[in-house]
Amino acid sequence: MATGLRPDAAEAQAISRPAAREPARPARLTKGERQALTIGLVVSGVLIALIYVAHNARHGAVAARIKNAAVQGAPRPVTPLFGWTHWLGLEQTGTILMMATFIIAGAVLWRRYPRHPVLLMAIACTAIVWEDPIMNWAPYAVYNPQLWHWPENWPLASVSPTVEPFVVIGYVAFYLAPFFAGIWMLRRIQCRRPLDSFAWRHPLICLAVLIFFVGFVYDALQEIVLVRTGMYVYSQVIPFGSVFTGKPYQFPLLWESTLVTTVMIPAGVLLYRDDTGRTVAEKLNLRVRAFRGHPALGTFVVMFGILSACYLVLYGGSFAVIRASGAATSVACPFPYPEAKVYDPQGYYAKAGQPGPYSAGIMDGWETGQSGRPDVATSSNGRCSPGP
Repeated sequence: MATGLRPDAAEAQAISRPAAREPARPARLTKGERQALTIGLVVSGVLIALIYVAHNARHGAVAARIKNAAVQGAPRPVTPLFGWTHWLGLEQTGTILMMATFIIAGAVLWRRYPRHPVLLMAIACTAIVWEDPIMNWAPYAVYNPQLWHWPENWPLASVSPTVEPFVVIGYVAFYLAPFFAGIWMLRRIQCRRPLDSFAWRHPLICLAVLIFFVGFVYDALQEIVLVRTGMYVYSQVIPFGSVFTGKPYQFPLLWESTLVTTVMIPAGVLLYRDDTGRTVAEKLNLRVRAFRGHPALGTFVVMFGILSACYLVLYGGSFAVIRASGAATSVACPFPYPEAKVYDPQGYYAKAGQPGPYSAGIMDGWETGQSGRPDVATSSNGRCSPGP
């Protein structure tokens, strides 16, 4: 169809028209900018967490729920290890330095090895600390009220027999460390064995066994020292399989050091990398359709979910059965924290002659296989009765 314009005039008109502009695309962050943003968010989160902790920190038996109003200060009827009275300060300072090192090293390693499974597992091991109050309640782990701790009346923190301290944040050094010793020993064993040997055909079983033995010894040495220095006590233990029974530093060796590996073992097994280059956690994540586009997030969720379940069901559930059975009859005498009420949910301390007042905690009903603390009179000549 004719336009009525000469060819040269039509071209001039087309040129004079403004060209249609494409919509502006948002500028993408460079890799360095993304890493800087991530580090900034992590640092900001850590600072906010520290401010939150400092604002809510408590020291001593404060709440009426656990406080023994008849005692002033914090007298100690038990001499700590070597008679040194500064263990708590050393342990708390050490925890702060350890976690600061962990955060700095984690940030540096994350830049070099983004989303590495070991780093994800370290975060998962730290994250399960939310269950710690329950895991203090289950095995009668009574912490020293002089530790810096969360407010005793907070819903989750109040599950602990006395206080829920800040030092437990160092879970990563406890639950992940045996993996490195176990995998080192497994690789050494495999190097000396043919490819058709048991170590090569069943590496996960071998790794689990190695972590069990390493974790058992690691836990026993660490906890016996911590109990002896006065950080916490196991107020009730089963006499069989325990050491230093009846003393303030009694320790359920067979039960605690065995059950604690139910978290160490899955933490290590999930990090085992086969000949495909993938860890067990990554392979499990591939089976979850919802996380196929987010491999790192999915791997972390798998790790956190499995560790949380093992901690709650295997460790906590086993000790809950022990509580309900009433088999933990040996009490730590004398009760080492007189500024707090004696934690005596089943009346065993009263039967042994330990003077009150007593505290049954907030879970002394069906959770302990009973309906409240039994009405037990304090024995006048029991093993824990004061001397003349």
